[in-house]
Amino acid sequence: MTCFLVLHGLGGSTSGHWQEWLTKELKKRGERVWFPQFPQWDHPVRESWINCLEETIDEIPKDEPLVVVTHSLGCILWIHYASQHNARKVDRVIMVCPPSEHLDNPEIQNFFPLPKDKASLPSIAKKTLLILSTNDRFLPQEEMKQYFDFHVPCLIFPEQGHINIQSGYGPWPWILRFCLEDAAYWPCTTV
Repeated sequence: MTCFLVLHGLGGSTSGHWQEWLTKELKKRGERVWFPQFPQWDHPVRESWINCLEETIDEIPKDEPLVVVTHSLGCILWIHYASQHNARKVDRVIMVCPPSEHLDNPEIQNFFPLPKDKASLPSIAKKTLLILSTNDRFLPQEEMKQYFDFHVPCLIFPEQGHINIQSGYGPWPWILRFCLEDAAYWPCTTV
């Protein structure tokens, strides 16, 4: 059975956010889902979040496929986790709307800079996909290149904001289908 790990960003992903919706929908279908709630949502500390992530991953059966779905700061958390020598290898990673490392937001500055080793992200998973939006206020188009350097496939959605509640992403059937039926949708090339 495939396991799912959902990683939220700054401020959590509750109150109707697509990650909360996705977690419930996957569970309704009998899937095993972990949706850890990281400490201090609004003032996150990277080491605390990494520790919580490692504890959660230790709970997930190691002999079962694992799909990781991240949003915003959760993407950055995953990148840091992936750069560790003892990181667990997973089947698929879907990273939605990571913020720019040049973002002027003091709450997230301890998550940057990004790791220098750009090979760790594609090597930790059999498949990794980055999903970006052309008008994400947290990652301007001219700054997307910082994630292209990781050499993983990328889908760029036109004008979808930060792909969160404010941009209309509560229920998101596409991401649910993508999680459950990836073979039909997965891009086969890298940027």
